[in-house]
Amino acid sequence: MTASQSVDLVTLGQRLRHLRRTRGMTLEQLSAAVGRAPSQLSVIENGKREPKLSVLQAIAAALDVSLQDLLRPEAPSRRAGLEIELAHLQKAPAYQGLGLPSVRAGRRLPADALESLIGLHRELQRLLTEQSATPEVARRANAQLRVNMRERDNYFAEIEQAAANVLRSVRHATGPLSQRGILDIAAQLGFTLHYVSDLPGSTRSVTDLRNRRIYLPQVASNKGHDPRAVVLQTLGHFVLGHADPSDYGDFLRQRVEANYFAAALLMPETFAVEFLREAKADRALAIDDFRDAFGVSYETAAHRFTNLATHHFGIPVHFTRVHESGIVYKAYENDGVQFPADVTGAIEGQPVCRKWASREIFQADDRYSSFYQFTDTAAGTYWCTVHIESTRSGEFSVTVGTPFEHARWFRGGDTTRRTVSRCPDPTCCRRPPADLVSRWSGSAWPSARVHSHLLAALPPGTFPGVDAQDVYEFLDRRA
Repeated sequence: MTASQSVDLVTLGQRLRHLRRTRGMTLEQLSAAVGRAPSQLSVIENGKREPKLSVLQAIAAALDVSLQDLLRPEAPSRRAGLEIELAHLQKAPAYQGLGLPSVRAGRRLPADALESLIGLHRELQRLLTEQSATPEVARRANAQLRVNMRERDNYFAEIEQAAANVLRSVRHATGPLSQRGILDIAAQLGFTLHYVSDLPGSTRSVTDLRNRRIYLPQVASNKGHDPRAVVLQTLGHFVLGHADPSDYGDFLRQRVEANYFAAALLMPETFAVEFLREAKADRALAIDDFRDAFGVSYETAAHRFTNLATHHFGIPVHFTRVHESGIVYKAYENDGVQFPADVTGAIEGQPVCRKWASREIFQADDRYSSFYQFTDTAAGTYWCTVHIESTRSGEFSVTVGTPFEHARWFRGGDTTRRTVSRCPDPTCCRRPPADLVSRWSGSAWPSARVHSHLLAALPPGTFPGVDAQDVYEFLDRRA
């Protein structure tokens, strides 16, 4: 057991320091009483280490207090409460993104200066929250969903089992799932598939629940969704028991689960894991090979790799889908990489560092060949493999990355291409060079492009982005 399981570490440190000083003990005296080095107790008092239960019990005994008193969630004094609040505010994304140093709120910091700093932080939080108020619910829901995915290493055992049961029901025994197999799955679930040319533009598919029909686009473009995946995602909603989403969080969760279900059918766990195990043994893991072996898109293969890599092989990973403009559209990580984030903790819509592989590839001489890169960041060194996919909305880089020590399992892990990223330090790539500033400051007026779908609210009882009137008119024509 550790302190972080029951109490905030900063508050614990403040209570420990307060109790020690109240009893007139120095850090050295307390360390002698509990048999720990003063430096070990200092990092606990500063809220930077999770103490073991045995250490907490020894400290409580030395201070002549109960363990419950030591772990109480209240600040020991008003001053301590302000210091705790400042410590938390300085760790927030809003402040971290400024690249400014943290102020240590020790005894030498005057009370009026402490209160002034907290007041400024609160106003910063208020202004940034106000700016993101329109899409805030969706962005917060997406940030929470990413936390949940990280906690599970993006592996959903119950969906893997549901997909395996469906495959067994149609006697699919080996290899990639064919179109014939998809028709069999739809029939097994009581649906028929109908390809049409007048599907509403705001939908990927429309399901007629009354007549058990699934309507799909008639002609698949090489710049659109994989038609097999669209069918399986739709079927996934019914296999997984989804109902109308109650809010954005529910909607996003359902989309993730349906996408996962589709990938688990297109790239069945048993066969996919065996393929990856053999590649890892040869130190030749490659998303390209994974894609080709199962006949899916690169993005689907990259996503599926994140489902299986950590759970089955202990390889932590991150994934990004970044537009050619440098904006993050999708992201996931469980390897400690530090993505850019706004005040709500949302990553999507944020510009990624120009030094990262997901943007460096757009400057490559041959952007469509295999691209590998090591990037030194504040969080460590990461190796990445990147591929560009073209869509109706432009080009996107799809990246799978892992910490330096795991690069040896991948093809391209011996690349000599290397960059250094200092973000969120604005001098890394967001602040223009001084000569450009002096030349163009006051003489440039950029007009930002607004992505209207990011501003849309979620109407009660509907799906975000779907024009309900178009859908009902479409079904009425088909009735």
